Amino acid sequence: MTTFENELRKLFDHNAVFADTRFVGRTCYGKISGNICVRAEFITLGHADKYEALKISLINRTEGVIDSTVLRFSEVLGKKQVTNPNFKEGVSPHIWKYQNELEWYVYKPTPSDFEELANEVDNYLEVFREPVHEMSQGMTPQMG
Repeated sequence: MTTFENELRKLFDHNAVFADTRFVGRTCYGKISGNICVRAEFITLGHADKYEALKISLINRTEGVIDSTVLRFSEVLGKKQVTNPNFKEGVSPHIWKYQNELEWYVYKPTPSDFEELANEVDNYLEVFREPVHEMSQGMTPQMG
């Protein structure tokens, strides 16, 4: 399993954010409705081998990309304090490649960090999900 797949599994392997989760290389795919799929992938923001964000794309199977957004780790998680004295101001989480190894740079996100990031993805996807009617069987709406 690659580093990217391992980290994507921490976010999406539990099917809580979207269904029918599949991992392919650096990318995770899933469904939010019959024709709408989700693609999630780590991306760089202009610096080679420095993966600072997660790009989420919605894809219609017949029409292509519907919408996408970029969730920057620095915006979602903020700067994180570390014990390393070289980073007195903290560090923005990101994965980097160093000597053919991919790993989190200085700060390794916690399970609560992954939960926070997954919640942001879920909030974004909620805009595109079909509305769910929460009326109980046999109940009629009250008019006021």
